[in-house]
Amino acid sequence: MCPLRGTGGGKIRQMKRYDITVPVSNTMPVWPGDPKVRLERKKSIPQGDLCNLTALTMGVHSGTHIDAPLHVIDGGRTVDDMPLEVLVGPCRVIATDADPLIEKKHIEKIPLAGCKRVLFKTRNSDFWKNNVASFREDFVALGLSAADHLAEKGVALVGIDYLSIETYHAEVGNPVHNMLLKNNIMILEGVDLSAVPAGEYELVCLPMKLSGVEGAPVRALLYEKK
Repeated sequence: MCPLRGTGGGKIRQMKRYDITVPVSNTMPVWPGDPKVRLERKKSIPQGDLCNLTALTMGVHSGTHIDAPLHVIDGGRTVDDMPLEVLVGPCRVIATDADPLIEKKHIEKIPLAGCKRVLFKTRNSDFWKNNVASFREDFVALGLSAADHLAEKGVALVGIDYLSIETYHAEVGNPVHNMLLKNNIMILEGVDLSAVPAGEYELVCLPMKLSGVEGAPVRALLYEKK
């Protein structure tokens, strides 16, 4: 069923892999008001040091990252308290031309029974493919009706191909984040699905083990199921 379990890694190497992680760099876009990403070389072998050493400064919601309930719910669960099994396993990539919001009407006919992980591929992925470095306010996001529908279907992880699952023009209170996170649905944001066809995959998406915080950068991979 799932070749990532109990195989010793042999079958993983035989599967086509998509790295859907956005590279971290000084020029990557960040949400307005968030800390800018800064990679700074502190030690350099060409300058006489014994090693190269780089300092990294960034917000935990930069690039490809996970949101935990604490992000919008005071006292909510933190990244290091979320079950890792949610972040590894069968995943469906759904391509949609919904714009600017993915609503229930766009996904209600898609069979989601038993589907625990869903990633939405939209025109946002073209931003990554075309190396758009400036923040785009006009990205496609998830609407509240779709978030409610996914919660009803028992989805445990929802992802999208830009920096937020929720529209830049969201109502006060971030209703989509709240709908998902109050149901302990983890949110994966900032994935690059530009090279990934819609279909069934195995997701491996593990966050840095940051203690007591509401989000964390991840390295996210999709393995094509045979």
